[in-house]
Amino acid sequence: MSPEQDLVLRSTRVCLPEGTRPASVHVTGATVAAVGEHAAPVPAGVRLLDLGDDALLPGLVDTHVHVNDPGRTHWEGFWTATRAAAAGGITTLVDMPLNSLPPTTTVDHLKVKRETAAPKAHVDVGFWGGALPDNTAELRPLHEAGVFGFKCFLSPSGVEEFPELDRAGLDRALAETASFGGLLIVHAEDPHRLDGAPQRGGARYADFLASRPRTAEHDAIRTLLDAAARHPGARVHILHLSSADALPLVAGARAAGARVTAETCPHFLTLTAEEVPDGATEFKCCPPIREAANQDLLWQGLADGTLDCVVSDHSPSTADLKTGDFATAWGGISSLQLGLPAVWTAAKARGLSLDDVVRWMSQAPARLAGLDTKGAIAPGKDADFTVLAPEDTFTVDPARLQHRNPVTAYAGRTLNGVVRSTWLGGRRVLHDGAFSGPHGRLLERNTPAL
Repeated sequence: MSPEQDLVLRSTRVCLPEGTRPASVHVTGATVAAVGEHAAPVPAGVRLLDLGDDALLPGLVDTHVHVNDPGRTHWEGFWTATRAAAAGGITTLVDMPLNSLPPTTTVDHLKVKRETAAPKAHVDVGFWGGALPDNTAELRPLHEAGVFGFKCFLSPSGVEEFPELDRAGLDRALAETASFGGLLIVHAEDPHRLDGAPQRGGARYADFLASRPRTAEHDAIRTLLDAAARHPGARVHILHLSSADALPLVAGARAAGARVTAETCPHFLTLTAEEVPDGATEFKCCPPIREAANQDLLWQGLADGTLDCVVSDHSPSTADLKTGDFATAWGGISSLQLGLPAVWTAAKARGLSLDDVVRWMSQAPARLAGLDTKGAIAPGKDADFTVLAPEDTFTVDPARLQHRNPVTAYAGRTLNGVVRSTWLGGRRVLHDGAFSGPHGRLLERNTPAL
């Protein structure tokens, strides 16, 4: 299906930058041409699609996705990941530089990744580069080749081909990225705190939680912020923040002028340590799902703006790697298709609105990556939309997910919000569970408008 040449989408609930209201959205080709009143006359020759009371949202932007293709495509691949994204109302994702083989740490490796993704992308796809101890000279060429920034770890990543940065390596990476205005995105857990924590192993979630203490995040974030302060112009982003103890550090650094942003994830906002059954390693991720009281503070951090984004950290594996031992099981939550309904369910219960969810899951991630034509329904923006039935519910059946491996911590949960259709650049790429395409583009930093 090619982009509609002229189309009006009408809904009683259109999530616009100024708030939700009844509206008509005029699409010409792949772009939003105008936003008008709900009852505005439809010009002759223009097709009208009346969505009734279903909500029209800007397509979501997920800047934290591990697609693992090529090399570990049996864990997840671009075909399956981007279909899962479309099924979850996500129209743009940015792929992490690991756990694919090769990792996206050189321009040649980026070319391999792009060639792999091009024929398989059901949604638009961009790429992060990776910052390793030995590839500082590759960062500027990767930046010039169009990656959106550079991921690094301050503790072991879990795969040997992507080693962590020590403090000297972090300084080198920050000095280099600051020199060309790049963005460093950071997995912030302190390796010394992790080494000093009890490492019991086994099936008890309480033991796993004790092995990844809050102090590990707090100390690593302090190290990062101190290092960034030594490099004028440095821009840093804290990935998957799980410990609310670190929120005052982030707020204080930002108030002092630091260029720092932070994200959290649906699983930290919707799942709690108290409810994780022993042996249920589908709940394992690093940093870990923490207690309910901590979760309340993360929601407060979103409300006051200390946390900017909510993104999936979709990090899948084959089912056999989710062993019953929390010490040895693969650490990652598969949630690409479920992030929107999971977050909306919890947000609605807390008296928050779809506008809040759109701000955290579309507008802010688009701003983080510099995707100027994404993240809002407004004239000149890409015609990327999610049509959501907010009051409808469904029960999560892993067998019905588009992820390559049907392992999810959300199995059996009843969630609010059914994605009716997903639109990409004026095309309806998903409608009532049926896909068209693939029609996704490969994005580069500063990709021009459609």
